[in-house]
Parts: sequence; structure tokens; C-alpha cells
Amino acid sequence: MRDGKIKILSKRGVTGNTIIAIAFIILVYLLISLYFKNHFLINTTINGVNVSLKAEDDVNQIMKNHVKSYRLQLIERNGETEEITGRDVELEYNEKNNISEILQRQNSLKWIASLLKDQKVYANGLFTYNKNALENKIDGLHCLNNNRIESRNVDFKYSNGSYELVEEVYGNEIRKDHLNTAIRSGILRGETKLDLNEKLCYENPEYTLNSAKTLRTRELLNKYVSTNITYVFGSQKEKLDGDTINEWLSVDGNLDVEISKTAAGNYVKGLSKKYDTVGIARNFRTSVGKVIEVKGGLYGWKINRSAETEALLENINHGQVIVREPVYAQKALPRGENEIGNTYVEINITRQHLWFYKDGRLITHGPVVTGNPNRGNSTVVGTYMLNYKQKDAVLSGPGYRAAVKYWMPFYGNMGVHDASWRYSFGGEIYKRNGTHGCVNAPLYLAKTIFEHIEEGIPFVCYEE
Repeated sequence: MRDGKIKILSKRGVTGNTIIAIAFIILVYLLISLYFKNHFLINTTINGVNVSLKAEDDVNQIMKNHVKSYRLQLIERNGETEEITGRDVELEYNEKNNISEILQRQNSLKWIASLLKDQKVYANGLFTYNKNALENKIDGLHCLNNNRIESRNVDFKYSNGSYELVEEVYGNEIRKDHLNTAIRSGILRGETKLDLNEKLCYENPEYTLNSAKTLRTRELLNKYVSTNITYVFGSQKEKLDGDTINEWLSVDGNLDVEISKTAAGNYVKGLSKKYDTVGIARNFRTSVGKVIEVKGGLYGWKINRSAETEALLENINHGQVIVREPVYAQKALPRGENEIGNTYVEINITRQHLWFYKDGRLITHGPVVTGNPNRGNSTVVGTYMLNYKQKDAVLSGPGYRAAVKYWMPFYGNMGVHDASWRYSFGGEIYKRNGTHGCVNAPLYLAKTIFEHIEEGIPFVCYEE
């Protein structure tokens, strides 16, 4: 019984002591909280100035000392540092501030939390500076006046059939608007260090080695230079590959690739100058045994420059490996040294005679009447080709209208046809009673040619 009473008294004693301890702790906590009614919490900074455990009057003096000794260190990309002091910009503490309001707003009961967490406060208008003085100081900074190195995006270099990446360049060119903002904010916030790189005060490359678009652009460039085109010109060939195509490619500031249509067009123009044969001088063995040079005319191979340029750009866009002929505006019958071949119409203006050969065999020949040179209507010389043939045509022009059975034009409105109104051909007739440029032929001659000729067959007109 006695032991039971002792145990009850003991329990009551422990409970009483616990209550006293808790009450004491609460009392101490409240007393400390009461202290922080007039003092700033632990780890408190106002505009970068440490005011922990300080009363309002003390804070005013601390702020005055701050502006006197204030220094803002600028940390630059090249490792150099520069400094702006409070004196440089006439920095002052605004005593008509809201320090007391900040103190009143803090919750003193949460003082224990300030042991674990910084209490960073920004008070607008706490500091003032001379704007002109700051502008002059910024304008004189070395980082704005040193030798400028521009930032450059990642680049692409062609080598041995493909593109390599060239690392981007981080220059030292300052974004002045960002610098001004960062410095003004740093001063007002009481910061002592300002990393210009972290504050994005530099002009940085937009695309780097690690940019996703960099890899896509490289893939596209490599696709373009993988193009391999073998142009066939009869027995001759021209090869176009990445070693040339890379010179036509450019990458803009957005890493978009452009194929120069002008450069592609110039390449096609070069092919055209080299392989087009329209109007070139050709050695021609005449039916009378002479070898003469015939130049001019419309017969021959001619590349369609605009169409071929578009076709070439399309080949490059798809990175094609292909063997082909260019797109032609006009073709001759064979390719090679003798493009006239062994099927042609030969017109000797001097002798006023025509021969027609097919597959090397003389089909027909006979006298003709060509254009009157004394009236400025000479028949053209050079190598041409049959544009088309028409039966029962009506020919007309200034001062004449004539019906013919067989019409075979080879140069505009100039061609070979029968002339039923003529009773004789050949000789010197053309000099006094020649045509307007056409070649008049006897009916039998025109008929035989018409029956055996096809579009594209060459017409060789010459004078001895």
C-alpha cells in the first residue's frame, strides 16, 4: 500500500517537472520573440547588407557605412575584373526609407526558422545614385572598349567528301543594355560581385556543337555533297560531285542551308558552252568532192539551261547518284565529230543544186532556185534541220501568195518547196529572178524529198 502511494507521488513529480520545463522553454521562446520585435532576425540581409540581430537605429548606421565602402566587382569572360565604387556613382543611403516597415512585417515568432533559412529582403528606394555618373563610369569600362572578338556560331568545314564541325566562338562583345541593367540592379541590391557571363551580358553564339539543329544541318550538308552526277555527251563524260557542289552551299545565321541557284546555273552554262554545237563551224565534204567549212545555222545540240538547272538542283536536294544526259532544248541526230551524219539535204547555193542523202545513199538530186541576193533575200547559209513537213500548203508574204504541194521549212518561213510557176531551175536564175529566201525545186525533186525525209534531218546550205 505504501509502495503504491510512493509510485503515485513519483509520477506526479515527473509530470510536474515536465510541465515546468515546457513552460520555461515557452517563456524563453517568447522572450526571444519579444527581442525580435525590435531586432532583425538571424541571417537577415536587406539589399545585400547583413542586419542580423540589429535594431533599426543600428541598421541606419550600417547602411551609411555600406554606401561609403561599397564596391561592385565585375567579373569578365577573359578573367579580367573591373570595379565600380559607391563614390564613382555618388551612391547614397536614403534615410527616408521603409526599414521600420520591414522590421514590423517580420514575424518575430518565427525567429527559430531564421537559424536555418536566409532572410533576404529587397527594399525599393533604399539606395540612390547619380545616373549620369554611372553612365560615364559604364562607358569607360575596359570591357566595352577593348579589342572586340565577335561570337560565332558553330561552323561547317568541307573536307574529303563530308563536313566537319568547327567549334563555336565565344567572343567578348558586350550587350550594353544587359550590362546597364545588371549593374544598376546589382548596385541597388547591394551585390558585391557581378559575373557578366552569368548575367548574359555577352553576345553569345546561338548555335553550338551541342545544338540539335547543328546535327540536322550537318546531315543535310552531307546529303547534298553525296550527290554524284555523271553527264553523258556521246562518248564524252563530265562528272559532278561534292568537291564542286560544296562550293555552292551556304549556311545562314539560323543554320539553314541554301544551294546557290546562281552557282548551279553557271555550272550548267559552262556545260552548255563546252558541249552545245548549234552554229559551230563544221568541215563538210560536198557532193562535188570539196571539203568546206560550214558555220552558223540552228542545227546541233543545245542544253535547256533553265530546265537543266532545275533538274540539277533537284538531284542535289535528293543526294542522288545518277548517270544521265542533260535536259536538251534541241538535239542533233548523232553526237560526235560528224553530227550531220549520213542523212541530210545538201544545198549548194553557188551551183544552185540540191542533193538528198539517206543512210549514205543518194536518194535524189537536181537544180534549184534560191533567194535573190540582189534584193537582199539570199538563202541563209549554215546547218539547219527540217522543222516539219506539210502537204498542200499556201505560202504568203509581202507581195506574194503561192500554193505548193510539198512544203519543208528549215529556218522560220524559209524552206524547200515545189514551184509550179517555174519552167527552169539552176544556173544564174536566182540572181535576177530568185526567191524571197526559199529553195524552189522541181516537182519531182520536192516530191521525192518529201516522201523520204523526217523532222530533224539536217539541211546544209553553203556557198563555195
